[in-house]
Amino acid sequence: MKLFEKYVILNYLKNFLVIFLGLDFFYVGIDLLTNYKNIPSSANLQLLYALFQAMNAINYVLPLSIVFGMIVTYFNMLKTNELICMYASSISKKALIRPLFVTSLLLSLLYISLNFTEFAYAYEYGSNLKKYNRISSNSEDLFIKHDNQYIYFKKLDPLKQIAYDVTIFEINSVDVSRIIRAKTASFIKNIWLLKEVEIVHKPYISSLDDKGFSREHLESLKAMENFKPRIMDNIYQSEFSLSIRDGIDALRFFATQEVNTHKIKATLFYQLFFPLFAPFLIVILFYKAPLMSRYFNTVLVASSFAFLTLLVWSGLFLLSRLAINGVLLSEIAILAPVLLLALIALYYYSKPS
Repeated sequence: MKLFEKYVILNYLKNFLVIFLGLDFFYVGIDLLTNYKNIPSSANLQLLYALFQAMNAINYVLPLSIVFGMIVTYFNMLKTNELICMYASSISKKALIRPLFVTSLLLSLLYISLNFTEFAYAYEYGSNLKKYNRISSNSEDLFIKHDNQYIYFKKLDPLKQIAYDVTIFEINSVDVSRIIRAKTASFIKNIWLLKEVEIVHKPYISSLDDKGFSREHLESLKAMENFKPRIMDNIYQSEFSLSIRDGIDALRFFATQEVNTHKIKATLFYQLFFPLFAPFLIVILFYKAPLMSRYFNTVLVASSFAFLTLLVWSGLFLLSRLAINGVLLSEIAILAPVLLLALIALYYYSKPS
């Protein structure tokens, strides 16, 4: 790594970190003041709630901080004439934008990788603490179709991955072939382990001599492979949240179940592609920024860049909400605008310096 690249990256990361922490703490502070009467009285739960809200705030403030960090870095270097010195030393615009773009891209990819983990459920955990004084909330009376089975859960705890009073109706054509009841069921190694099982067999009766109903009792029974509790719980939630890993599993699972998966698909597109707008916007703003501060009102230009960043962020966020609600296709609302920004950034980068 060249000396000027290291200098630019360190300056950018310093400004990014200050802006990111400031915006994140501001978000958490406003949320605590707004919901102070609703959050748990326990100090431990209050700290946990603040932590979850700080994690949730990253979804909003990280892309903005990535772009704002570049704006502050650029105009600081412009003000101190460092940019002019670099250009005079035969350092091109392409050479200067590369470390900024690569660093911002790595930050965006780091954020995307976090959404493969339980980080994606921070908002849900915070809401549960506020409503129920506990991290997980039980879903009740779930009735779901899976292949030739109709499954009923009296109560489901997705965090502990335990269900209570489970009933499975197995269908042969249009007729019920058997009914499986279990007092509890635990999701272990991608399969449900039913405990204290009662099976009612209903054979097909063609004559009076055929065997009728029969009952069978088992201590345990394995069933419903890859039927993840988190997937079942979230398809019934008004506030939809899934990690990328669970979202991919949900798409695979419901592909053959004739279930509308636009919400799952839109959530995945938002988590995978929305953060990438920030590195591309950095390239565009960099090439539109003035080369010298003498002939420009730098405060006005920097403010305009910040306003444009907020405008792009809010527009993309609105489009993503429309996609999640099924108004627009995910490809049009989320993927297309990010690709458009990428093409514009590539156009500016490919122009002769």
